[in-house]
Amino acid sequence: MPRSSPAGPSRPTAAGSDPGSAGPRDGVTGGRGLHGVLLWAFGRHSVQEDEGAHAADALFQDRGRGMTYVAQDRPRIGWVGAGRMGFQLAARLLDAGHDVAVYNRTRSKAEPLAERGATLVDRPADLADRDVVFTIVAASPDLEAVTTGPGGVLTSPDAAPGVLIDNSTVSTRMSALIRSESAKRGTDFLAAPVSGNPKVIAAGKLTVAVSGSREVFGRVEPLLAQLGRGVTYVGEGEVARLVKIAHNVFLGVVTQSLAEITVLAEKGGVSRAAFLEFLNDSVLGSDYTRYKSPALVNLDFTPTFTMPLLRKDLDLGLSAARDLEVPMPLAAATAQLVAGAIGAGHVEEDFATLILEQARNSGITLTPQNVPVDDGLSPQT
Repeated sequence: MPRSSPAGPSRPTAAGSDPGSAGPRDGVTGGRGLHGVLLWAFGRHSVQEDEGAHAADALFQDRGRGMTYVAQDRPRIGWVGAGRMGFQLAARLLDAGHDVAVYNRTRSKAEPLAERGATLVDRPADLADRDVVFTIVAASPDLEAVTTGPGGVLTSPDAAPGVLIDNSTVSTRMSALIRSESAKRGTDFLAAPVSGNPKVIAAGKLTVAVSGSREVFGRVEPLLAQLGRGVTYVGEGEVARLVKIAHNVFLGVVTQSLAEITVLAEKGGVSRAAFLEFLNDSVLGSDYTRYKSPALVNLDFTPTFTMPLLRKDLDLGLSAARDLEVPMPLAAATAQLVAGAIGAGHVEEDFATLILEQARNSGITLTPQNVPVDDGLSPQT
């Protein structure tokens, strides 16, 4: 539930639950049905067993590797940020039947979500009465602006969200600041950066790393599971930020390495399509190398993640490495190459344009091969 005062009401302990656990005991439902579990999860003050309980029990359906969450009895959701990633994630919740209110700085970008059932609001503060609010923005200053800045979601004098979940990639310092400000309003905060892009989201393959209170994580895990295929609790505090930054450092290093070996093969007389087909079918191939192959072969650099965003994450990773005294020579070299690519004008395109700079430095010019290349992604049915 949204908090009605700065201190916020204490959360009740439902029968059959452990105050120190992530949820009711005795399996997923604690023997009481999911209706009661969701009332417990979001701090409702009673547990009802009525005719709606049987429908709510259908919230989870066994699907082999886990559970399928079906929105029937559910929290009211606020969403801040309808960029390439945020739009697709909010759409997933809307398509699952959730009540979602959305704020985006450029309102027109969020308007298609209204056609799918979203309520559009004019300020993040208009979402303060929501049970759960998600934020996904480009950088640390943006997160500060939409939470504690003028009209931020934590600035309403009358209400504050029950849980604030941030899916952005930001610094640990900013994350800790927003956690502290949330606590002052009685709002639980989870750092939950995501891995993927709009096409990965459409394929149902997004992953999420989450840190903060394990008890709070347990309450919202079914909701987070709606965002993609994997939700991993990684620890207390801001450690999810480090997990995501390490992930994105690896992203940069792997992509630069992939560009280098692909250009090496091409300059030696092997087509990019043939080389990458071999690589992807080998033990070194991966979901990622297969996914990036169409861009490298056909030079389609429609942006999924831009070079400036990659530079930001490499800078965050190298800063963490300095603080923790961990040498990262490959990451440092990649950061310099990314900076060079930005200087060469690769700002709006996808960061796979690293291959163009690698080719230029190698004395060759690449041309699109215009052949079909499987990216390994297909939307879940």
